This record gives sequence, C-alpha cells and structure tokens, in this order.
Amino acid sequence: MEQSLGVLVGYDGSDHSMQALDWAMDEAELRRLSLTVCHAWQWPYGEGDPGGRDSLRRAAEHVLWHGADCARTGAGGLDVRGDLYEGSPTERLEELSGQAELIVLGSRGLRGMARAVIGSVASHAAAHARCPVIVVRGRGALPRTPDPGPIVAGVADDGKADAVLGFACEEAAMRRLPLLVVHAWHQPPVAWAGMTYPALDPMALQEASEDWLAATVAPWRSRHPGLAVELRVANARAAETVAAVAEATLVVVGSPHGRFGSVASGLLRQAPCPVAIVRARPTADG
Repeated sequence: MEQSLGVLVGYDGSDHSMQALDWAMDEAELRRLSLTVCHAWQWPYGEGDPGGRDSLRRAAEHVLWHGADCARTGAGGLDVRGDLYEGSPTERLEELSGQAELIVLGSRGLRGMARAVIGSVASHAAAHARCPVIVVRGRGALPRTPDPGPIVAGVADDGKADAVLGFACEEAAMRRLPLLVVHAWHQPPVAWAGMTYPALDPMALQEASEDWLAATVAPWRSRHPGLAVELRVANARAAETVAAVAEATLVVVGSPHGRFGSVASGLLRQAPCPVAIVRARPTADG
C-alpha cells in the first residue's frame, strides 16, 4: 500500500508559492497530516552541457530545501517531506495526486510556466488531480484577521453537491468558521413567434430551489450539529453569485474531472480568495 503524501504543495520560491506553502502548512496542521513540498525542474536546452545541467539541479535542490525548511521552521512538529522531480510539474502533480489528501498551489503555478491568469500548472492540477485542489488567490496566505469570513460552498444539482458539502463542512469545522451554502438558479427562456418569454414562474423556481437546497444540506447539518450554516438561493449566474461573497475565507465548488465547469473556471480567474476544486475520487473502473 502506497504511503499517503498528506497535503501536497507545489513550491518554487515565488511569492505565489510562499502563499500556497503557508496555506498548506495550516491545512496539514488542522488535518493532522504530513506535508509534502514538491518542486519540479526542467533542463530546457536539449542534450549537452552537463555542467550547466548539474548547476540547474543544485539550484532546484536549494529551492526545495528552502521550502521544506520554511515549513519545518514555521510549524514545529509538522512532518515535512520533499519531492524533487526532473520533468513537467503538471505531470508530477497529477501523478502524485492519487497519493495525496489535498493539493495546494499558488495562483500562477510554478516559475516559468505561468502565462495565463491562474497559470498552467494550477489550472491543469485543478482539472486533472484525483484529490481536492486549493488554488490560493487574492489574500493568499491564511487570513489572520480578528473576524475571518465564512467558508462558502457553491452547489448545484449536478451530482457533486455532496462532495462539495463534505469538504466545505470539514474546512468550516476545522477552522471554526460559519458555512454559507450558495445555490444559483437561472430561468431558461423560450422563444415563440419571434419573441422570448420566461419558461416558468420565477417564484416557483425560487421555491423549488430553496426546497432542493434545504433537503441537500440537511444530512450535513445533522453530521455537524455545532456548525453554523446559512443557505442562500438567488436568481443569478452561479459564478457571479459565489464570487460576490467578497469576504469569504475559502470558496468550495465542484467540477468535472478532466475539465472545468463554468463556475470553477470563473472563480479561478476572479475570486478574491482561495478556491477549492472538489470532485469525487475516480473509481477503479475509471
């Protein structure tokens, strides 16, 4: 049986990865798990120049040592391990995700790989990892304000609500924060005779959505009786509804394996706080 890597964090010494490291340390302590600091490096010049290659590897070893040392110094007693890999960081994180409980990444990925808003490494891991992924955005490091915001869970009737609620409840309980569960409904229009009309009564859609959300959250209220839970249903685009909660400590959403849903994609680009992407672990059948 493979040994669990606990909380896995991608680290390259950049400000974004330092923020991710801080969050990952906190997750490892709260969950009583080990912390694995991962750094991947690549020689970009093909064959030849063994001296230059050795120098680059030594530099990578130093980066990894620095991250692991920061974690050990900042969290006394935390079991910290290092993983140095020559090759693609996206491939390495996807490979290790089956042994990790959680992956934490900075919003711009690993050095040299970031060209998009959230970075290719973070976006690939969030879409393909076999465990939950937290992309640290906005405030980044663990908020240490005297009045931190809630954990926000964005749920839809898409088969992923229980995975999202399970993760969000765990985070809220560990951090002793309230949980806000958000569900957005959108009124589908119909076209007739060149005109567009609402398909259903908005009040009926609102009431049906409220009933669905209450029934979906009820089992999780029972499992966490001491957790303060607020429900919010709105007629709006889901990504805009969740992103509007500007004071959240963490936003948790679900997404299909191998790609992003529109909500996850929008939040990873725009959310003012860290975003957790949660999906059920793949089964042995795929």
